[in-house]
Amino acid sequence: MKKVIIDCDPGIDDSLALILALKSPELDVIGITICAGNVPVELGGVNAYKVLKLMNREDIPIYLGDNKLLKRELVTAQDTHGEDGLGEVLPEIEIPEEAIKLGAVDYLIQTLKNSEDVSIIALGPLTNLAKAVEREKDILKKAERIVSMGGAFRTNGNCSQVAEFNYWVDPQSVNVVFENVDKAIELIPLDVTRKIVLTPN
Repeated sequence: MKKVIIDCDPGIDDSLALILALKSPELDVIGITICAGNVPVELGGVNAYKVLKLMNREDIPIYLGDNKLLKRELVTAQDTHGEDGLGEVLPEIEIPEEAIKLGAVDYLIQTLKNSEDVSIIALGPLTNLAKAVEREKDILKKAERIVSMGGAFRTNGNCSQVAEFNYWVDPQSVNVVFENVDKAIELIPLDVTRKIVLTPN
């Protein structure tokens, strides 16, 4: 099993991705870090915990980043994902105080410093990764793999004619990561995700 940290902004899409990852026999999800994007980080943390509760995996720690992007003001996608970020389909639940912690960037840095075999799957804006790089320039080199869902290639964007939401929300973070990480970053652009379309039916 591959050890992974999932950096995400749950959202319906990232919540489904978390469920898939947690059911995958190839992946050992050791932590979830929350960035701002589809929803503010506090709501993303609640949604991640709802998924963990649903999957009986409350043992996995959740760490919040913050709502401050590198330069831009946060624009969420709650018009698409619903006010709660999950289309109002999961019930409200009681969340233990210790279940959601602060310090996503600290967690990323410390985990990568102490482990040689951890990969990062970034499903949202790259804010947490960029802030980790700004604090310790070479820290992401220590990740075994970095996979990012972002960008639009051979297809129109989903928030403008050319832009995909994750990279549009915080483009400066994308620039910091790509300019400073001296290793391959595996991209899953929008055209790949559109090969499987979930219709209302």
